[in-house]
Amino acid sequence: MTTHLKLEELNNQGLKKVWSVAEFAKHYRLHREEEARLLKLLGPFASQQELLMNATRAPRFR
Repeated sequence: MTTHLKLEELNNQGLKKVWSVAEFAKHYRLHREEEARLLKLLGPFASQQELLMNATRAPRFR
């Protein structure tokens, strides 16, 4: 069974933020190799949760 949804009735509570993998890598200062790995794994776009759970970043020690 299908139902018709009106845009006015929808709220943004359950929506996921979708990032471009390139933008995410630039925002979180990831290396090119890590960006390439995420692109291969997830494609050009992914949800913020997927990116955060799969990204690895080298520790920034002094």
